[in-house]
Amino acid sequence: MTNPLVYLVEDSEMLSMLYQDYLRAESYEIKAFRFGKEGLDALKEQPPQVLLLDLELPDMDGMELLRYVCEQGLPTSVVVITAHGSVDIAVEAMRHSAFDFLTKPFDGKRLCTTVRNAAKHQQLSSLVDTYRANYDLSGFGGFIGSSLSMQAVYRILESAAPSKATVFITGESGTGKEVCAETLHKISPRKDQPLVVLNCAAIPRDLIESEIFGHVKGAFTGALTDREGAAARANGGTLFLDEICEMELDLQAKLLRFIQTGTFQRVGGSKLESVDVRFVCATNRDPIAEVQAGRFREDLYYRLHVIPIALPPLRERGDDVLAIARRFLRQFAVEENKHFTDFSPESAQMLLNYEWPGNVRQLQNVVRNIVVLHDGERVVPSMFPPPLNTVPVTAPVPHTVLVAPVATTSSDAIRPMWLVEKETIENAIAACDGNIPQAAALLELSPSTIYRKRLAWQSA
Repeated sequence: MTNPLVYLVEDSEMLSMLYQDYLRAESYEIKAFRFGKEGLDALKEQPPQVLLLDLELPDMDGMELLRYVCEQGLPTSVVVITAHGSVDIAVEAMRHSAFDFLTKPFDGKRLCTTVRNAAKHQQLSSLVDTYRANYDLSGFGGFIGSSLSMQAVYRILESAAPSKATVFITGESGTGKEVCAETLHKISPRKDQPLVVLNCAAIPRDLIESEIFGHVKGAFTGALTDREGAAARANGGTLFLDEICEMELDLQAKLLRFIQTGTFQRVGGSKLESVDVRFVCATNRDPIAEVQAGRFREDLYYRLHVIPIALPPLRERGDDVLAIARRFLRQFAVEENKHFTDFSPESAQMLLNYEWPGNVRQLQNVVRNIVVLHDGERVVPSMFPPPLNTVPVTAPVPHTVLVAPVATTSSDAIRPMWLVEKETIENAIAACDGNIPQAAALLELSPSTIYRKRLAWQSA
């Protein structure tokens, strides 16, 4: 890994040499500039990880360089240096995303700590940007949502798509198991071939074998012609067996042979047919429990359970609920010629507070109900159908806060509030190695507030 690149824009040659001497032991590649124009040209050519920027420059206001970094979104942490530590300057610098603010004079330890923190901050920011660009997807195929649980699903789908390995999808009813199978097929090399979907729970047990393997004329009453089954229709593509745990045990044995050999016989036929099929199956049951109960063959389970994908319930997907609901709202508003564009803050909170036992399918039905029966620009709580109309509007409390009882104290032990505040802030800054933005975040304050208070304490 290369050493972090640091630009130092300082018009005083003596101070520039002093700062470089301070940083010499820190393994940085340092480039120094006396004029703002030189620093600006260098920024345009190659942004550094850290920019040490003096605001008092002979040819321009150093704030122009800070504004350039901010407006261009450069991957650079800017540390502003000035001899005039006014509140207005600090606020302006922080408004343009300066990482930290150093008021002259400062010692070498303070400079080294600040630059080290700035370099680490930029390294982490770059890693986050890379992660978001490559992994943090707001949707994938037919899915909507960017929650961590769905990011994991997207990664598995992306990795499994080029393979022929069997995929076993589990999840509660309404979580999108068929969407998962469709997405897997669409991003696979088989996308131009058929995706054949067969719901094992929706077909009568005496017809399921014929639906999978087909039949020949006269195989049973009503078989008036030869008929291809799902296996033959899926040749070259994907066969999706939904609700696989509903299949009868005797048919499970035939399915196992089909998966193992890639060959099958039609019902009533004697000819062995061969196909190239990628198998995807799904269930809303616990397959291991089904195996233990003797309702699902163990050998078939292990043959199918090559790449498992567990779809999370909607209640565990956080803000994905709102993203999905908004997509449905826009879609149904167009279909029904309504004017809805969004949910009010109160109705959005109600969506987040609800448990969604029916998952995405239930959410879809709720939003369609609202759009069909109402109209307006925003969905408000009164438009929700039961049982959502009984959901509390207030945000849920994430955890219980325990408040310790206040000890009885004598008046002599009471200290001025400004002094307690000053010590708290200074201790936080020291704990963060002088990093004021980090200390501000931990204290839940604005960095500019800390700069303002410190200046007031210095002048007191």
